[in-house]
Amino acid sequence: MTLRKYILFFSILVCKLVMAQNDTITILKEVVVSDPYLKSNNKSQSILVLNDSIISKNQSSLTDLLNYNSTIYFKEYGRGMLSTVSFRGTTSAQTAVIWNGININSQLNGSTDFNTITSNDYSSISVKAGGGSVIYGSGAVGGSVHLNNNLSFKKQFTNNLQFSYGSFDTSGINYKTLLSNEKWSAQIGFSYNESKNEYPYIKLFTWKGEQRKNLNGEYLNTSLNANIGYKINSTNLIKFYSQTSNTDRHLSLVSESDTKTKYVNSFSRNLLEYEGNFDKFSANLKSAYIVEEYQYFVNIESDYFSFGKSESAIAKLDLSYQLLKSLKINTIIDYNQTRGFGTSFGDNIQKIGSAAVLVKQQVGKKWQNEFGIRQEITDNYKSPLLFSAGTSCFLNNWYTVKINLSRNYRIPTFNDLYWEGTSDQGNPDLKVESSYQAEVGNVFSFQKIKLSQTFYYNKIKDLISWKPGTNGGWTPQNTNKVAAYGSETVLGWANNFRKHFFSINGTYAYTISQDEETKKQLFFVPFHKTTGSVAYSYRNFAINYQFLYNGFVYTRSDNDPKQIIKSYKVSNVGIDYDFKFLNSSKLGFQVLNLFNEKYQSLEDRPLPGRNFNLYITLKF
Repeated sequence: MTLRKYILFFSILVCKLVMAQNDTITILKEVVVSDPYLKSNNKSQSILVLNDSIISKNQSSLTDLLNYNSTIYFKEYGRGMLSTVSFRGTTSAQTAVIWNGININSQLNGSTDFNTITSNDYSSISVKAGGGSVIYGSGAVGGSVHLNNNLSFKKQFTNNLQFSYGSFDTSGINYKTLLSNEKWSAQIGFSYNESKNEYPYIKLFTWKGEQRKNLNGEYLNTSLNANIGYKINSTNLIKFYSQTSNTDRHLSLVSESDTKTKYVNSFSRNLLEYEGNFDKFSANLKSAYIVEEYQYFVNIESDYFSFGKSESAIAKLDLSYQLLKSLKINTIIDYNQTRGFGTSFGDNIQKIGSAAVLVKQQVGKKWQNEFGIRQEITDNYKSPLLFSAGTSCFLNNWYTVKINLSRNYRIPTFNDLYWEGTSDQGNPDLKVESSYQAEVGNVFSFQKIKLSQTFYYNKIKDLISWKPGTNGGWTPQNTNKVAAYGSETVLGWANNFRKHFFSINGTYAYTISQDEETKKQLFFVPFHKTTGSVAYSYRNFAINYQFLYNGFVYTRSDNDPKQIIKSYKVSNVGIDYDFKFLNSSKLGFQVLNLFNEKYQSLEDRPLPGRNFNLYITLKF
């Protein structure tokens, strides 16, 4: 379906919904969160919550949202292309992405491409720094990103529709509707984003020929979401979450003479959840079926492509008991079976079972202790015993201290274990990557100001790296030991002065991530990253400014000072006005890369100069 047909379809839908809507919207009183562990069992770690107001001020991709609002470092192969992360100096596969409580990192390569995820599809997005493998499993070493669709049970009917158009022939549509009462809650959402993406390079940012703009960089991303909850009675609740997405990208060229390639990837996620609460006892049962698939065209003029696909069935049972008023115990049993098959790694099955015990102790109103252990059983590798222990103490009205110790891990992927290339080969004897981590957090609160600072140390062993093998090709091996340590600072302030609203937010990360043998900084890990934002609104008018600074990164393991990506500073500014048509009708305009900074986060992959985005948001 073309963009014009989508616009026509949604215009008709808007007209129908406007005529059918209620006159008033009731403020929600009851919200069922999709991931109860995120807050209740993580008091000893730092959690940054990005609500819908912050999400709406950023571009549609999850990369843009987190790049300007968190300490996570992003590496992009060009605008809209593959986007991977480094969190606290770890690799891209050591950050877990959690969808409504379920780990959705790729079973094929272990990581998540953040440019395939549309941030507007979620109620809230949270960033949890530090290890979380006891609860969330493989990959939660540096931290985790949580995509939440929270269900509300209050009589209401709301709709949110946004159209956007920007530079490089970039356009998007996002629609969300919420219909609920005391028994039912339903959320339906749709996103469409596309771009020709032929942006010019700044001041002849060229190499390997005379290429002067981003070629073969067009992309198209669509997603559909449906989330439904039903209250059987006051103690029993059923929830269903479903999401499908498809991303079709031509991969940007480095040189005009390069062969044009194409990468198509899609996923389908379905999660059925039962929740029962019976006085001191509660039960939560989740069953999920997740499919991911990719096709890689080495030449878009040819019909030939390589492919990979995984199908995962997940069952998770959580039984909790309030043993004492101050003591709660959770027992979690889960089972995951994944079949992976494709051009380069045959047809293989992984079966993983695990059991975990979580203990939460509340000492008065100001002190909470947490402890958890987890053990996995599988034939594919030997899994270590994982643990997490933490404490959070509210010492006075302005200071809270948090301490956490944990052991975390990352399992080998299908690519690592079973790859069968012409010369490159997987290694079925790989060990899991494991780490010991310690952190101390200090949280200061004074009136409307909140400042948190966390110091951490993370020792990682058996890091999986692809090295030259005996047959002349490459093979994965457990070789590296890494020590990652540093500090993170998060600042927030917001206040009203009559009808004037102001807010300031900022983050800063200082990161050392060294190979213990060579004492060299890992490549593509910056020593410094800073973000900042300032927002002001008065009546119907609002303006906001964003700032991002990434320090230089090495691109070689020997830390050659001539082989680096230079530091860069990028600023965005946005203005919008609410015409108060329907419940809200905002017309907004953004200038991205305001000062036309010449920058890249990966060699030979320039990102756009100054560009623009216009959007209209209707709420009814």
